[in-house]
Order: sequence, then structure tokens, then C-alpha cells
Amino acid sequence: MDRGCARPRTDDDVPVLGAGRRPGAVRRSTRLVSVIVAPTKNAKPARPRYRCGECGLEVPKWVGRCPECQAWGSITESAAPARSSLSRVAAGAPALPARPIAEVDVEAARARPSGVPELDRVLGGGIVPGAVMLLAGEPGVGKSTLLLEVAHRWAAGPGGPALYITGEESAGQVRLRAERTGNVHDALYVSAESDLSAVLGHVDAVRPGLLIVDSVQTVQSPEVEGSPGGVTQVRAVTVALTALAKERGLPVVLVGHVTKDGAVAGPRVLEHLVDVVLHFEGDRHSTLRMVRGVKNRFGAADEVGCFELRDDGIVGLADPSGLFLNRRETAVAGTAVTVVVEGKRPLLAEVQALVSKSTLAMPRRAVSGLDSARVSMVLAVLERRGRVRLGESDVFTATVGGMKVTEPASDLAVALAVASAANDQPLPPDLAVVGEVGLAGEVRPVVGAGRRFAEAARLGFTRALVPPESGPLPPELRAVVVPDLRSALAELRRGR
Repeated sequence: MDRGCARPRTDDDVPVLGAGRRPGAVRRSTRLVSVIVAPTKNAKPARPRYRCGECGLEVPKWVGRCPECQAWGSITESAAPARSSLSRVAAGAPALPARPIAEVDVEAARARPSGVPELDRVLGGGIVPGAVMLLAGEPGVGKSTLLLEVAHRWAAGPGGPALYITGEESAGQVRLRAERTGNVHDALYVSAESDLSAVLGHVDAVRPGLLIVDSVQTVQSPEVEGSPGGVTQVRAVTVALTALAKERGLPVVLVGHVTKDGAVAGPRVLEHLVDVVLHFEGDRHSTLRMVRGVKNRFGAADEVGCFELRDDGIVGLADPSGLFLNRRETAVAGTAVTVVVEGKRPLLAEVQALVSKSTLAMPRRAVSGLDSARVSMVLAVLERRGRVRLGESDVFTATVGGMKVTEPASDLAVALAVASAANDQPLPPDLAVVGEVGLAGEVRPVVGAGRRFAEAARLGFTRALVPPESGPLPPELRAVVVPDLRSALAELRRGR
């Protein structure tokens, strides 16, 4: 050890004498000392968090486009959540004691008719007290018109008054629409509010039997940070209205906006908080509207209700099959009738096709109302397995009445409609065609064939091309089993 750097003696250094030790030797004491280490300047700070302002997704780093909702510029930095110091939660007194499930009263939770049969069909029988329902749809599709009709029917029935809260229109504008559609009633209350506390005040004053909020993205709570329609505000408003519905047994209907992709705008947790999620669909160029159940805790989630939007309001369609058929006295080449299932309801739909010689290097393929990828596959199978030449022709396929057909059961109808148009040979007008076409040209069975052909027989169809293993069919329907696409084309040439 360097003498110039020797440590000076302290009180803890005790000189000792003993065997084997020279005079002046020093022994260190063994006293324990507690040490507190201060954080250094190089300690790593808490990692920042990034959250999407549209859907609430958290990502570890900033990105320009949200991976969940595909929104651009919606990722912002948010503060890291504070860690809770509680490792255990003390047990508290329950509000109500647990009971055997057989002793729970169910009469108070039974569904009550809303007055709109098509909506009750989707909801599983009616509106359940204390249920929170979310109705989402594109702008201008008719959400407010439908809910104003529901509020009027509810107010006119035994369910008590209905309260309609609008955050997008004034009360005068809602009154004008109610006069035009004939939905004015003394028990229907309307208020233009966007403050959550004011909405709760109206509920205490009116004590309605049904609450409609149009829309949830326009209501804000002053106690929560964020702009109206943001993730934080939408979550807080939905939680408050859900707690109100469960506490008072008050059914609540929330109107929700949708994104460009058709998904419900706002945080994903919004769909988890509510009991029922309904999508209101429709083409602006058609009067047909459909309410499709996406989530339903009180019934089937795959049901569909059909409506017709008119100048004087919206009307339910108990038998909408006539909207998707074009009745003619004489058969026309390029048309085929199939039966699709929307929810549990079979509907007849007409598929039309037009084949013309192309003047382009790459022939056109236009699709309207059908799955374009599915149609491309059917055209390839038709040309390869059915020997129908389409490589130098433009092919246009569409449905009638603005209906969207995406299920594989319409493959055979698309193939026969295109073959009919290419050969200029019409199908019989009383023929219904159902079947899925595979890449090998086989015709596969479909689900619910009995229900499909029973609906076709009810509407006057007497003949059908059916896939193998279709089960029992109506006796008044003369069915021909076609195992593959070539057999179906042979029946087309025979004119059956």
C-alpha cells in the first residue's frame, strides 16, 4: 500500500498486542452500520405510455396510426398510472345477501314489448327493465327516426313516460320531425342537453319508464377531463348511465356513432359495458333498413329486423322478401333466385348478371351487393369446371333492392346467373337455387335448407336446384339434386 495514501487512524481502530502480532498492529471493529443509498442521477425514469384517443388502445411507443382502429394521429402520450399501495382489500357488508338462484324473482326482469314488433324480434321479445342498449349506425341512416318511433310507442303504452335526450339537435327540430312522422304524445318528453348532471336532473324530474340518449358521444361530465366524444368522457358517461339503469330498473337506449370501417366509435370497453349492441344498416339509395343484433345478453345475437324508411316515418316489414325480387311475366336471361338467411329469417333474393364482350385488354369485373372475392372465385370455377368462357368478356353481377348477400349459399345462384347471361338462356321464373360451390366444382350442402325452401314454396316457387344431403323438403316443391356445377349447368340447358 502506498504510504502517501495511508488511511488515518480513527476511534474504531484499536491497537492490540498478542502472539504473532507486532506492536502497533491495528484491528478493525465489527460494528454494523445501516446505510441509506440515495438515488443516483443515472436512475431510469418511468417509461411513458401512449394511448389512442379514439379507441383507448395503449401501445409501448408512439406510432402514427393506431393498430386497433386504424386512426391517424390519434396516439398521444399519457401519464403512467399510479401504483396502488393496497395489497389487500378488507371485506365489507354486502348490499343484498346471496340467495339460491331458484329463489330469485324473475318477473321484474321480464322483457316488455316496445310497440315495434321488428325491434322486439331483434331484442328477443322486448325491452328488459334496467337494460342498457347501444344502437350504432352511419349518419343519416335513420337512427333518430327509429328511436323517436320507439319513444312514441312506449309513451302511448303502459310503460310510462319516455324521455328523449338529444345532444345533436334542438328540441324544436325534434318536434318538427315528430310532427312529420306522427310521433307527438303528451307522455313523450324531449330535452336538448349535453351535460350529464342535467340529464340526471331530468330523469329525477320526469321519472321516465324509458330513457333515450342521442347520442352518447355528445354528452360530457364536468368532473372528468377530456373533450366530448373522447375515450375518457364516453367511458365515464356510459358507466354513469349504466349505474343509473341498474339502480332504478330504467331501460336506457344509447345512440352511438360509427367509424369509416363501420365499427362503433369510442373505446372498445363501451360495447362491453352495455347489455345489447345493435347495428342499424342501410343503403342511402334504398328504403330498406336492417337492425342487426351483435350482442344480446337477453336473447339471440344473430337476429335481424327489417324496416322501410318513408317520408312519413319508418315502418317494420314482417315479410320483406318481396323487396328483393323483381317479378316478371317472362323470364330474362342472367337472373337467378336464391334464399339467404339473415339471423333466423329466410329471405328470397334475386341475383342478376350481365356478360358482354370486352373492348379492354383486361376485362372488367363489377360487383354490387355481393362479396367481390367470392364472385371472383365462382367465376374462376365456372370457367375452369363448367367450360363457360369468360376471359374476353366483361362480367357485372348485382342484387335487387340494395340487399347485401355474402353467405356461400348464394354461390350456385351467382354461377347460374352468369352462365345464363353468357349463353343468353333464361332460367325458369319459378326456380329457386341454393348451394355452395367449391373449387373442385362440387356443390356443398348449406345450413337450414329446409327453412330456405319452405320460404320459397310459400312465395309460389315450385322447382328448386338443391345440393346433396339437404334433408326433407316441402312436398309441393319439385327438387332436383345437383352434386356438382356441371350437373346444374346441364339442368339449365334442359330448361328445367
